[in-house]
Amino acid sequence: MTARREPHQYEQILGLPLDGTAGDAGVDRLRLLASAIGGRTLEVADGGAGEPAWTDGATVFVDAGSTPTEQVRMVGVQASLLAAGSLEPHVVRRLGRRSALARRYLSVEGHRALAANEELLPAVVRALIDPAVGTTAEGAEDSLAIARGGQALDAPPAAFGTIRPRRLLAALDRAEPRGPAPGEAPRPAAGAARTDLDDLASLDDAEEDDDERSVGHLLSSPVGGGGLLGRLLRRLVSPTRERGRGGPAGADAPTHVGRARSDGRRGGVPARGAPEALDATDLFAPQGRTYPEWDANRRRYRADWCTVHERDPRPGDLAPMAMPDGRALRRPLARLGTGLSRTRRRPQGDDIDIDAAVEARVEALAGSPPDEAVYLESLRLRRDLAVLVLLDVSGSAAEPGPSGWTVHEHQRWAAAALTTALHDLGDRVALYAFNSQGRRAVHITRVKRFDDRLDGRVVRRLGGLVPAAYTRLGAAIRHGATVLEEQGGTSRRLLLVLSDGFAYDHGYEGPYGEGDARRALAEVRRRGTGCLCLSVGAGTDPAALRRVFGTAAHATVPTPEQLPGLIGPLMHAALQSAEAQRRVYQRKERTRVRVALDRRMS
Repeated sequence: MTARREPHQYEQILGLPLDGTAGDAGVDRLRLLASAIGGRTLEVADGGAGEPAWTDGATVFVDAGSTPTEQVRMVGVQASLLAAGSLEPHVVRRLGRRSALARRYLSVEGHRALAANEELLPAVVRALIDPAVGTTAEGAEDSLAIARGGQALDAPPAAFGTIRPRRLLAALDRAEPRGPAPGEAPRPAAGAARTDLDDLASLDDAEEDDDERSVGHLLSSPVGGGGLLGRLLRRLVSPTRERGRGGPAGADAPTHVGRARSDGRRGGVPARGAPEALDATDLFAPQGRTYPEWDANRRRYRADWCTVHERDPRPGDLAPMAMPDGRALRRPLARLGTGLSRTRRRPQGDDIDIDAAVEARVEALAGSPPDEAVYLESLRLRRDLAVLVLLDVSGSAAEPGPSGWTVHEHQRWAAAALTTALHDLGDRVALYAFNSQGRRAVHITRVKRFDDRLDGRVVRRLGGLVPAAYTRLGAAIRHGATVLEEQGGTSRRLLLVLSDGFAYDHGYEGPYGEGDARRALAEVRRRGTGCLCLSVGAGTDPAALRRVFGTAAHATVPTPEQLPGLIGPLMHAALQSAEAQRRVYQRKERTRVRVALDRRMS
């Protein structure tokens, strides 16, 4: 059972005085609590005296003049609404300027969101939950349907604050959609047959906004900048690499060696084969598995654009390495992989165990004291999690990090520790490495497959990995997710990407590469697979990570030793987000099928 903190413990953690005064820290002291509950980076600011609490997705606004307890309640409610998907753009848009509908929606959805996030809430926030209301809806769509109905609803408590749709959507890019670019196929007419790429292109509103109309600053990472542990990370980490210094970010090394010209510009020749020279040789690469790629400029997919080749390390590439002890990671990971099992003959439960009840009745009729354990109870007893660790071994990982080790050494150590801990817990775990040399040569190296034993061969494969080439991140993510779905064998799946976040290859750089990586992560999460992206030891700017990883859970971790304190909340947020998006997508698919059938019948 999850340990719960008492109110006074939260006051000590957040710096609140125990006498009920506001203290000198101001509402900014609640940023840690807001980010932890919301599962993303959140600020807390003063919304004005007497004003109800509200959020724009990046900041929670509360009344700084209210009591510390009320401030904690306001922050807990608003952060829970964000964590539960209650304020997704496609829902908020339907509230529009209808303040009465927004209040009715909040009176139902507020209780549902708090109940869904109950295990993370302080006791003073949990006291707001009305179970009778919170269980009437399974999601935001259900709460909206109830709010639109004619039944009587109580007004939301004052601590629930309000929803301000116009403010929440104000950060969206209001640029009108462009028409088809030259050479781009027009959109299919209504009722036309849908292809696989059409299905990919129909990601929900939140995922669409992950691309060029990004709302990454609204719904950002659980730990990436100014939220959970963000202040600590800012003191420990400063960006060590910049785009534009020594060549494109993500290349092996500075790709050009230049000398000053008389006009002040720099010229030179490639120091190591530039990616333009690599792609031509890829025409002769062996056949592999093809994937589409998202063209952020034309806002459409390029079908079968990338080719991924899986391979085993050659015998000469193997090298010994010391495996880290994964014991420190086992405790935060222990509960994440458990699945529900129906257990018989329990003293309490949610259903009757017929066999046990019959036997108890027979014993009673025979004069023996009956056994009262006659119930079926759902307990989390079995492991039900498959994790695929995807390790970036591109050339940019060879650069030194803030601690002196190279980024590759940090991330390889983290990959080994996570793989060991998950394997020891009984989860199904695989470890793959990736780099690329053009769109037709995305290389995936099998270090450990799901059914492989964690033995010396796996250790030597991991120790022999050497950073080289480039980073076509989207293709690697799509292939890793495909392997996870086909071979994971569990209902809960997590793709864990260890990368410095620099997407770069031939024709794959800047907004194009970043947009494709974000799109790939959105596709994976829509199918119900959690995505967690970690940059270990790289010191990458959080803003750069948000451009690449979008709304997927991500974090910058200075050293692998700090993983135990972060990995639990991050993985929990990633799995919850994927499950919520999967339910939304399934509901939309059912609606689409029903509409298509109605049209056909008419």
